[in-house]
Amino acid sequence: MQPQPPKATNVPTPARHHAGKTLATLAFALALHHTTAALAQQATPQPQQDTPYQAAHKGGTLRLVASTSGGTLDPQINYSGKYINLFAVVYDGLTTFKKVQGPEGNSVVPDLAENLPTPQDGGLTYIFTLRQGIRFSNGQPVTTADVSASLRRIFKVGSPTAGSFYSAIVGADLCLKTPATCTLKGGVEENPAQRTITIHLVRPDTEFLQKLAFTHAVIVPANTPEHDVGNTPIPSTGPYRLTKYDPNTTLSLDRNPFFKEWSAIAQPQGYPDTIEYSFGIPDEAAVTAVENGQYDFMADVIPMDRLGELGNRYTAQTHVRPHAAMYFLPMNVNIPPFNNLKARQAVNYAVSRKAMVIFYGGPGIARPLCGMVPSSLPAATNFCFYTKKGASPTAPALQWQAPDLAKARQLVQESGTAGQKVTLITANTSVDMAMGGWVRDMLQNIGYQASIRPISNTLSMTYVQNTANKVQISLTTWSADYPSPSNFLDDLLGCENFHPNSDSSINIPGFCNKQVQNLMDKAKTDTTLTPTQTEDLWRQADRLVMAQSPIAPLIERDTVVLTSARLGNFFYTTVNQLFFSQVWVR
Repeated sequence: MQPQPPKATNVPTPARHHAGKTLATLAFALALHHTTAALAQQATPQPQQDTPYQAAHKGGTLRLVASTSGGTLDPQINYSGKYINLFAVVYDGLTTFKKVQGPEGNSVVPDLAENLPTPQDGGLTYIFTLRQGIRFSNGQPVTTADVSASLRRIFKVGSPTAGSFYSAIVGADLCLKTPATCTLKGGVEENPAQRTITIHLVRPDTEFLQKLAFTHAVIVPANTPEHDVGNTPIPSTGPYRLTKYDPNTTLSLDRNPFFKEWSAIAQPQGYPDTIEYSFGIPDEAAVTAVENGQYDFMADVIPMDRLGELGNRYTAQTHVRPHAAMYFLPMNVNIPPFNNLKARQAVNYAVSRKAMVIFYGGPGIARPLCGMVPSSLPAATNFCFYTKKGASPTAPALQWQAPDLAKARQLVQESGTAGQKVTLITANTSVDMAMGGWVRDMLQNIGYQASIRPISNTLSMTYVQNTANKVQISLTTWSADYPSPSNFLDDLLGCENFHPNSDSSINIPGFCNKQVQNLMDKAKTDTTLTPTQTEDLWRQADRLVMAQSPIAPLIERDTVVLTSARLGNFFYTTVNQLFFSQVWVR
């Protein structure tokens, strides 16, 4: 279990006073956004041609910095982008995403498996052959037994994606009900002599190879404890191994002495000798430290008030790259006031998506989002129900125009929830606090007694997932695990992803709608559909979801990466973003 977050102190601020600060900040941001738009143009060169390994650049220490650590070191449990992107150079699965820059990085390639199997039995059977000669960082050979045990461990440890990603495996239903006795009998078969692992599904899954490429399906030794290992590193197969971890200060990685490159496009050999992560440096200080070369990369979102100087003075060190990601407001549909549809729709009408764009850094790096699917993905949202000028679920607009506060206040009154107390939970980063302050003011403006409760960035995501904390509404962000609309619709709102009283309940609103679920399940399992037909199902699900408003989407955002002047070979993949093993620091 991850540590429970401390009870956060409520931070009530008089609305009038805070609104003044918010407006002042917004005025500054309006003046700034032209600079950030220029930054996006100047700092986004075309992806470079990937070149063969250059031994002359091998060596040195890559220095990373963040305000907080990212939680458990258990790769089958951790769901923070901070560590998932780091784990990509530490662990391997049967499959992975191609380690190249540009759109080809969305492709699945074999990793610990020799090849990608062709699904058999109408998409129900996958037979993988394990590569020979691969060892874990402790010297132990990787065997088919390790693969079988790792797949069972997904369920035994309660991986956040056990239900949404791997429930199609035969026997997974029993594993989800009683994880401790999980066997996946009939679902996973191994043949050590032939080095094969056969996986049987109860229903086709058109994204199964992508799901096996995700971090939660990495292969670890069969004797790995069947519980969250917390701060203890698990032996790995990639070019690096985790060596030392103090969540308050440092995470260290060095070279895996048993690593030998088996596929440059799956897991290339690394350049840095060591990777050091330092924690406890606030985002504002981290920007300055990276600018000055004390660190090579910062994990936190860059504060809005620093983007101007990056656009003017540090364009060579600032990289803007597309990434399917969004900010949104999940609303708990099972407790007041947002167990009322009109109250949820009121929030969607009232939120200023333009303000959220500005708080993130301006239109050069963010855009309003009205539905659940960012524009870089198939079946991207193409409607806007909740915007000024008369839009509604029955008469959608093509794009967001402005908030409709009058309509929002009307809905709050009709819902009978006016005057109720509402607490907004947000992470304590500069960007999240700025957005959260605005949302808190908006909630007060439409009729609620609203306050904001900031929580440590490390703990906020798990805190808002756990129903025991009775979170009414929160501000959070989400990124694609792989390029599919299912990552936003099914992951965040699928019935199978709601787990009461768990820190691993990524369906934060507790939303479950049979009609929506049927559409999503068909899109995931019907192998007879054309890509266009599949996209149409996701769009239907998107519209039905937004009519019910369990979430208020705010913005889709690009990734802004700040690096030191000494960092070379900036290597960005669409799935893992800055790919740490391929940068040069020597």
